Amino acid sequence: MVGAREAVAAEGATKSVGSGAGGRLPLLDVLRGVAILGTLMSNVWIFAGPGAEWGVLSGNIGSSTGADSSSLAGVAETVFRSFANGKFLSMLTILFGVGLAIQFRSAAKRGQPWPGRYKWRALFLFAEGTAHFVLVFAWDVLMGYAVVALLVAWLLTRSARAQRVTWLVAGGVHLVAMSLLTAAMLLTSDGDTGGGGPDADVVTLYAQGSYGEQVAFRLSHAVVLRMEPVLSFGLLLFLFLLGVRLFRAGAFQSDAAGRHLRRRLAAWGLGIGLPLNTLAVLGGPDFFLLDRYGAAPVLAIGYLGLIGVAMDRLRRPGPLSSALTYVGRTALSCYVLQNVLAMLACYGIGLGLASRWADSGPWWVMGLWAAICLVLVMGSSLWLRRFEHGPLEAVQKRLLRR
Repeated sequence: MVGAREAVAAEGATKSVGSGAGGRLPLLDVLRGVAILGTLMSNVWIFAGPGAEWGVLSGNIGSSTGADSSSLAGVAETVFRSFANGKFLSMLTILFGVGLAIQFRSAAKRGQPWPGRYKWRALFLFAEGTAHFVLVFAWDVLMGYAVVALLVAWLLTRSARAQRVTWLVAGGVHLVAMSLLTAAMLLTSDGDTGGGGPDADVVTLYAQGSYGEQVAFRLSHAVVLRMEPVLSFGLLLFLFLLGVRLFRAGAFQSDAAGRHLRRRLAAWGLGIGLPLNTLAVLGGPDFFLLDRYGAAPVLAIGYLGLIGVAMDRLRRPGPLSSALTYVGRTALSCYVLQNVLAMLACYGIGLGLASRWADSGPWWVMGLWAAICLVLVMGSSLWLRRFEHGPLEAVQKRLLRR
């Protein structure tokens, strides 16, 4: 592969928001923390729903707790889920692109070949994602991120025009695909918005089955359960490259231009994303694809800008920003741990809350999310008092050194 030195000028000399020791970007740590905890806001409903991971494929994309949509509990669940669905996953994807751009710039400054060692980082991510998929959670995102990261790493050695064309084509193709799939769903819809629900055997598997049986179920249905990264490949590529472009444009700089860009991201992302997401939600389950993979990424950009604007106005770190920073610095470890905790809380191999509280409304699911978030904040805070990196981050660095 070509060296990265030639492209360092395109990166620019980026002075990030409140750059800390070791060259870390505090704003990015906060954003990663928000993205990790926000992703759990969506995933916790998968763990708590009937049929768990398989229930998503059975039309179980509306209320999973049986709450009346017109009641206070039903409204709370709708707002909670709509606030998170696809937004924080898109934000996390953008931040992966930002991290890739930082790695590229670092290699360029050191005169190291690219992708060089980065390809081993991506392969570690793929291996970790594979283990996570098999052992913990079928809707893992790390495997898809690893594949896209390798492609984007190669694209960064191409011309700026090639990167821009790829970015636009990926976004356009994805949007057309989601629109066509949504049209097909509307044409074939029979008016039933509730879905048929998961098979009783699958519900029993997650409520009473052994851990080995659940692992075997994921493996035997791996092709179907791994369809999200394939379905959203164009979106992942688009958001990765968007992260690269935002980093190079100075979206995380502490100067006036950086603050102005963050305000623009908040204004445009929220101004366009909120109406689009509202329309998609009101459209019902048939608009699920456009909601999660079309409108949600736009609103994610608004979330990102809004958090940046809020951080700009902080004179000193507060308890909330510090808590999010702890999670952001241990993002990979927290992502895996939160799914492990949700699995042990909801499935029959642990506390079995999903079956025991199946008809008790959505409040316990929201409470579970809050409890896991508290564990992650406290755990990451205590861990970072003694260690520089999170557990999985430390393993990754140790393996890469070898």
